[in-house]
Amino acid sequence: MITDPISDMLTRIRNAIRVKTDKVDIPASRMKIEIAKILKEEGFIKSYKIIKDKKQGIIRINLKYAAEGDSVISNLERISKPGKRVYVSKNEIPHVMGGLGIAILTTSHGIMTDKECRQKGVGGEVICYIW
Repeated sequence: MITDPISDMLTRIRNAIRVKTDKVDIPASRMKIEIAKILKEEGFIKSYKIIKDKKQGIIRINLKYAAEGDSVISNLERISKPGKRVYVSKNEIPHVMGGLGIAILTTSHGIMTDKECRQKGVGGEVICYIW
């Protein structure tokens, strides 16, 4: 049993990037699908697809690499963990790598990037940083 499924998702992506595979399969959940959607919209991955199975389903993420073979994602960092939740107000939303990366937050309006949270004026729990 996995105690932190979001951390597991980020680790699977990180490991897939290190071995330079084209795709990675992750057990699906609503939150993971929303994170994959944000990664696609922000240009960190090529695409994602939800594959139905007899259990919870699988998210297949197609990773994106630059022409030199380097991954578009430099790093993924889990911020709020089950043992230590990290919440921020609308005035404390972090800037990741001076604006080059994104922070993904879960708010009362759903899962959003740091930029969307600033525009809507909402805070929430910081899930992870990606750059």
